[in-house]
Amino acid sequence: MSIAYHATPRAMLGSLIRNRGLLRDLVKRDFIGRYKGSMLGVVWSLFNPLFMLAVYTVVFSVAFKAKWGAGEESKVAFAIVLFSGMIVHSFFAECLNRAPGLITSHANYVKKVVFPLEILPWMALFSALLHFLVSFGVLLVFCLLAGVPVHAGVLLVPIVLLPLVLMILGVSWVFASLGVYLRDLAQVMGIVTTVALFLAPVFYPIDALPPAYQTLLAWNPITLPIIQLRDVMLWGRPLQWVDWAVSLAVGAVVCQAGFWWFQKSRRGFADVL
Repeated sequence: MSIAYHATPRAMLGSLIRNRGLLRDLVKRDFIGRYKGSMLGVVWSLFNPLFMLAVYTVVFSVAFKAKWGAGEESKVAFAIVLFSGMIVHSFFAECLNRAPGLITSHANYVKKVVFPLEILPWMALFSALLHFLVSFGVLLVFCLLAGVPVHAGVLLVPIVLLPLVLMILGVSWVFASLGVYLRDLAQVMGIVTTVALFLAPVFYPIDALPPAYQTLLAWNPITLPIIQLRDVMLWGRPLQWVDWAVSLAVGAVVCQAGFWWFQKSRRGFADVL
């Protein structure tokens, strides 16, 4: 007897609400389990962004003498701008790199009819968000210690990231499904996320490029969140609500389409695994 898997927005949200307890336990186990057996444990989640922030400061502002703008700029200010882009990319890359292996690495769950496989991308997303929050906390503390002003717009950061979160979730459902059938996809994602890093305004401002290349970068899903996060948090600029609304609509469509694809393709998981 086949099971009907609903793919409506109501079914998507219903699954999240219905399985919130299980999801919480999975996220906790995933986040803590990553550091299981190490001497410092979850302290590594704090040490890693601190270490990377120090490396970015030395390499780019001291060795390369890079500057973000044309005027005078401190090494610390450049490091903060750079790090703010890197943590957005790291969040994006962690989710996408894990997506192709979400089902294959939990093959024992596939045989269990009652297990909601659709929450595994949610698990990876929330686990990555926890790491993002740790890195973002490091960024805020560093700004305060360095005397770099943090504007009130920092409160809008969750809103800024919402379209990206929806898009990542939808894409994760697609890649989690395809990863069951195309095992090479996991290797491809590493290349894709690396390319996305250099085709985003992480190491350089987007207006430093010719207009044609700026258009190319605009298609990168992390470009707008990086620009808007810096605008509202570091530079005190207003959020461009029209651009944000368009990206939110795109993210919602991608999210729903990804969930639909996952629900339609999951029937063949048991046969392949």
